[in-house]
Amino acid sequence: MEALCPILLAGFSWPLARALSENQTITPDSNSTAIPGPPDPGASQTLLAWLLLPLLCLLGLLLVAAYCFRFRKQRKAVVSVNDKKMPNGLLEEQEQQRVMLLSPSPSGPRKYFPIPVEQLEEEIRLRAADDCKHFREEFNSLPSGHIQGTFELANKEENREKNRYPNILPNDCSRVVLSQVDGIPCSDYINASYIDGYNEKNKFIATQGPKQETVNDFWRMIWEQKSSTIVMLTNLKERKEEKCHQYWPDQGCWTYGNIRVGVEDCVVLVDYMVRKFCVQSLPDSCKAPRLVSQLHFTSWPDFGVPFTPIGMLKFLKKVRTLNPSHAGPIVVHCSAGVGRTGTFIVIDAMMDMMFAEQKVDVFEFVSKIRNQRPQMVQTDMQYTFIYQALLEYYLYGDTELDVSSLERHLQTLHSSTGQFAKVGLEEEFRKLTNVRIMKEDMRTGNLPANMKKARVIQIIPYDFNRVILSMKRGQEYTDYINASFIDGYRQKDYFIATQGPLAHTVQDFWRMLWEWRCHTVVMLTEVQEREQDKCYQYWPAEGAVTHGEITIELKSDTLSEAISVRDFLVTFSQPLARQEEQSRMVRQFHFHGWPEVGIPAEGKGMIDLIAAVQKQQQQTGNHPITVHCSAGAGRTGTFIALSNILERVKAEGLLDVFQAVKSLRLQRPHMVQTLEQYEFCYKVVQDFIDIFSDYANFK
Repeated sequence: MEALCPILLAGFSWPLARALSENQTITPDSNSTAIPGPPDPGASQTLLAWLLLPLLCLLGLLLVAAYCFRFRKQRKAVVSVNDKKMPNGLLEEQEQQRVMLLSPSPSGPRKYFPIPVEQLEEEIRLRAADDCKHFREEFNSLPSGHIQGTFELANKEENREKNRYPNILPNDCSRVVLSQVDGIPCSDYINASYIDGYNEKNKFIATQGPKQETVNDFWRMIWEQKSSTIVMLTNLKERKEEKCHQYWPDQGCWTYGNIRVGVEDCVVLVDYMVRKFCVQSLPDSCKAPRLVSQLHFTSWPDFGVPFTPIGMLKFLKKVRTLNPSHAGPIVVHCSAGVGRTGTFIVIDAMMDMMFAEQKVDVFEFVSKIRNQRPQMVQTDMQYTFIYQALLEYYLYGDTELDVSSLERHLQTLHSSTGQFAKVGLEEEFRKLTNVRIMKEDMRTGNLPANMKKARVIQIIPYDFNRVILSMKRGQEYTDYINASFIDGYRQKDYFIATQGPLAHTVQDFWRMLWEWRCHTVVMLTEVQEREQDKCYQYWPAEGAVTHGEITIELKSDTLSEAISVRDFLVTFSQPLARQEEQSRMVRQFHFHGWPEVGIPAEGKGMIDLIAAVQKQQQQTGNHPITVHCSAGAGRTGTFIALSNILERVKAEGLLDVFQAVKSLRLQRPHMVQTLEQYEFCYKVVQDFIDIFSDYANFK
């Protein structure tokens, strides 16, 4: 319409101008008498001109208004897309009751071809260039899935309140249909869709996190579909908003509609929880109750994606292990049931494709499942994460061992043909040394003022998990200490890995112990080794010593085999506060059997040390355990790796030395520093199994 505006104006202006030019204006004489005669053609044209003029003005105003309206609409559309960008990527679910839907690429759809596994690393490198530009282009070329189906049932008035987000709905053709409840219209509806796996129809059900009013429908779906496994990929609340209603009891039994759910077991691990429920349909009381496992992944951050895919791959393997072969579809949900849910399903399918065809086709598979449920895999960050997880799986494979196979594995290692296995172990460790040190994430430790606080300049904390102290008033950089939070087997930030204090960082060391409520310190170095200072003696040999506002008093010092156990009364003085001095006990375990070069002579001393530390933790609560050697990487990393590995051996009868160490190296550089230390981890686990096999069901 705007393009026609000049033509229309010209068309009306030309006859108007002609009429006005031809018209002669006659001024009547007051003394003359008007004589009737034939109509004057000039007068007619004047009348026509005056009639057309207002019409022309009105038309012009309408055209201008239409143009302005369209401009504002376009501008608003641009703002609505750009303003919803988040600093760390796009939110899966908006804070409002709508999920942001991404618009397709303006360049139109493109075709992306399958990638052979041997080319996967190079293809990911190319796509990740220019701040993941090509990943975004590929993601934006995906079809949304909205044009492929109808949503009549989901949009019915009776069902609208059952949808958590009004623009995330199941297709009519792929929705899960519940049994109809007598007398209740649309009671067969739930916001859930069947999703195919790799060459397996309806392997999954993708659904939203249940609302309070849909919990009964959710459990009815679990029963009717004969599902044995629920995969939960959201927390109940994120950013103080409900993302999913708690649809299970914390303990005991609860009845949801006609379905009774009882808690059987709950295991808490660092990245996920496993809950087991006994589920029974009350109308079908003659039918045996069923065991349903819920695997709840808790390490997906509010924004973006997990920092590393290691935890997700472990989680996915656990899902596969627990899901019975005869069971119905695996029920997967996040909050909306499209973003994280789609990401999980695609990783599972592409791992199967990788095994069967030695290639992956992420683009085609996402396009396919979006026809079953629109917007599956919701952000370019999630799409990129899929590739990262597949590369991790391809490069490192499954390095998990059952404890019953470890002895055979180590026998091969030390047999006459053991040189080949030794080469295999060296290759495994070489892959660990290839874990990139992210120097761009060490900005705080590399500040000139903080570099002076490092014992070894290459071993400093990453910014994302460094231990932060309270800032001293008027003193810059006093919030820094060379220390990193490290995850345990069951709990995040379970350890603090740090260097042996320097003379000018002792005060910071004790401030850290006080502020983070550490009751346990593990020391794996001597104060001096090979006539070199390795750690400042930060405790008194007798009596008390004060560092800043903290006083440390030695209460006891005992030596048992290779471990000195020292108890300190630590007092924090607050002269400006209107309260008495605060005190607490801190226990130090000082292991003497670990030389600076090499490893302990036998593994039993390390097993005893880990057991003593764990017993101390049980008595004092789960505040962080501070672990240090000299630089806070080699011996420190090996102790933490062994603590996590042995904890898993006791709980699951499984071990994965490679991934345990790899995870540590992603949290602090150079953790487990030598091949000898890496091999020592295997040796200690074998010693542990030999010692405790008579008391534990390991074999």
